[in-house]
Amino acid sequence: MAMNKTEIRISEVCDDIKELLIHKNRKYGDSALNPNRIFSKCSATEQLLVRIDDKLNRIMKGAGLLANDEDVVNDLIGYLVLLKISMASDQNDEIHETARSLFENGNIELKPRDILDHDRDFD
Repeated sequence: MAMNKTEIRISEVCDDIKELLIHKNRKYGDSALNPNRIFSKCSATEQLLVRIDDKLNRIMKGAGLLANDEDVVNDLIGYLVLLKISMASDQNDEIHETARSLFENGNIELKPRDILDHDRDFD
């Protein structure tokens, strides 16, 4: 099915944001999702929330929605994309930690028959 004009623009804008995020990730390293934690020991998610707060504060203090030296909208969209990635990672970490603690505390015992058998399970 062919895309209409709005769908084409959505695709173009999302591609632009993707390219911006990849460019910044290569330029600055993976600091948004894997910060060095030299001074702040907060999680990546918490640090992204602070960056979003700072950006919104600048808008409220009169920098306007589009400051001359930066595209605030693209920055906010980028931070929100990174926040979504970080939050998903946090959920995965929490799931893995819960599973690890269940196995380590002896609450669950894994038997050989419980392990996935590709020949048996995917016929």
